[in-house]
Amino acid sequence: FAAQPPDQAVMAAREMARGAATLEELRAIVDAFDGCPLKRTATRLVFADGNPAARVMFVGEAPGRDEDAQGIPFVGRSGRLLDLMMAAIGLDRTQAYIANVIPWRPPGNRTPTPQETAICLPFIRRQIELADPDILVCLGNPSAQTLLGVTEGITKTRGRFFPYDTGTRTIKAIPTFHPAYLLRTPLGKRLVWRDLLEIEAALATP
Repeated sequence: FAAQPPDQAVMAAREMARGAATLEELRAIVDAFDGCPLKRTATRLVFADGNPAARVMFVGEAPGRDEDAQGIPFVGRSGRLLDLMMAAIGLDRTQAYIANVIPWRPPGNRTPTPQETAICLPFIRRQIELADPDILVCLGNPSAQTLLGVTEGITKTRGRFFPYDTGTRTIKAIPTFHPAYLLRTPLGKRLVWRDLLEIEAALATP
């Protein structure tokens, strides 16, 4: 299929995302969307995993090789570590909803371009709005900067709550390190533990 000009693709994504009344509709819309060049090189859409009715939603950057193969976010080594992170505060995938800013794997796991991110942004924003979690956890710098509009790096923003406007209400959002970073830098686990305790405390509040 022919590539749309970037601005046109962003406008189309916004229009289509607005038209989704449920997460099932949004998934079908994203799967049919041809405006992002990443779709051409990815094996399949990686939309979400877990419980969309959960009070907490984790959002990473983009799928990797294992996610692209299975169509489920966070199933490789990073996924196993995310499961351990959640288990540390008594959560599993039935008590959390998991997605990525970008729903298609970039070739060779490269960083998504600003253009690709802009095209996908309306979809993840609508996904968050429809899931309507109480707490949004941004895993890694790209997720935090894209969704929260922060300019500081993750070492400065992690562990702090930011207001996030879902479109229907304002919820709490907290950035923390991406599990892939922790696999490379195990010393970060101590800081993530503190962030997880903040999330646990926030979930204990009705």
